[in-house]
Amino acid sequence: MYWRAPASARCWPPRARRSSSRVRILFVSDVYFPRVNGVSTSIKTFRADLTAYGVETVLVAPDYGVAVDSDPSSRVIRVASARVPRDPEDRRMRWSALQTALADLEKESFDLVHIHTPFIAHYAGVRFARRLGIPCIATYHTFFEEYLHHYVPVLPRGIGRFLARAFTRSQCAQVAALIAPSEPMREALNVYGVETPIHIVPTGLPADRFKQGDGARFRREFNLPADRPVLLYVGRVAHEKNIDFLVRMFERVRRSQPTALLAIAGEGPAQEPLAALVRQLNLSDAVRFIGYLDRNTTLLDCYACADAFVFASRTETQGLVLLEAMAQGAPVVSTAAMGTRSILKENCGAVVVEEDLGKFSAAVVELLNDAQQRETLSEQGREYAKSWSSLAMAQRMVSVYRAAALEASPKKSAALCA
Repeated sequence: MYWRAPASARCWPPRARRSSSRVRILFVSDVYFPRVNGVSTSIKTFRADLTAYGVETVLVAPDYGVAVDSDPSSRVIRVASARVPRDPEDRRMRWSALQTALADLEKESFDLVHIHTPFIAHYAGVRFARRLGIPCIATYHTFFEEYLHHYVPVLPRGIGRFLARAFTRSQCAQVAALIAPSEPMREALNVYGVETPIHIVPTGLPADRFKQGDGARFRREFNLPADRPVLLYVGRVAHEKNIDFLVRMFERVRRSQPTALLAIAGEGPAQEPLAALVRQLNLSDAVRFIGYLDRNTTLLDCYACADAFVFASRTETQGLVLLEAMAQGAPVVSTAAMGTRSILKENCGAVVVEEDLGKFSAAVVELLNDAQQRETLSEQGREYAKSWSSLAMAQRMVSVYRAAALEASPKKSAALCA
């Protein structure tokens, strides 16, 4: 069940507000575009839709040292940053530069701070909110326990789990409210012993995700023959995404579908180990590493070209790529772990299977052999994805903001509601 704010908290109408009463939220994050991941996508999606509810956002994020196309109506403060050891994709904001940027923002009026990552941004955001005497909330985008296991492999798993949970409890206690992208993520935080109120607000799909891609064009551009079945994975090419399982599963699929191809779209630190596994399994002629795709053009075509979208991540706090695939009519075969359980419901356009090579590959082969099943799943997925409108999710976020402001200062909250 999704949290619903009390009536007194649901008073921001979906219309533009007068500038004098416009609500202003400071977003702080250790990641944002051009770094492509679910956190970046979530931030961008919410910021775009919150404006419909009279909410203005300012984002503080790292400078990646490259030119980035920016929307002049969407203000982003870029902070000088340094490289992160063992992680070429990310940047670590320099603490002094971040403090300078936030000090400059103290002259402006903000109603709330919203933190999106559990690293430097968390501590800076909490400190900023306390100085200004305004509420601070955080979205728990990252299943930190599993993240730590993959990126600090020398740490025994039991010790890593203990440290991750203690770290999470400590950070969560510093904010007034938490956003979990899914019910399973809220359950995990409850198991950790987190006592801060947790509200479920998934990232939704903006209207442009439903623009139909051109699968035939994508196949021509990337040399994927029209008569060969394509299995597709889209997302960060990272160890925690369990893509090696998909490669091993695909090796079994090829035994009965020798012309099948596996396309892996995305970039990340696991690409070289995966390429080595592909060579080891003699799949070099059947696995294509597509790389990063433009979200507004080529990525939609990529989804549309798939005969099946395959997914087996164990660490998703939501699993937005599943909804994106469904919106493009790609039949889905997926495990249901952590946040993906909240998406993979009956008649959603997906076949849900265990993380078992034999069962997963059998489900894929059955789907490839049954055109009618693919068509049924495609239609179900398109319809189901419509229920995940990003505008509706933004309205839920507004309710959380209002409740946090009401808790911190009923008088101020009432004034903002006027």
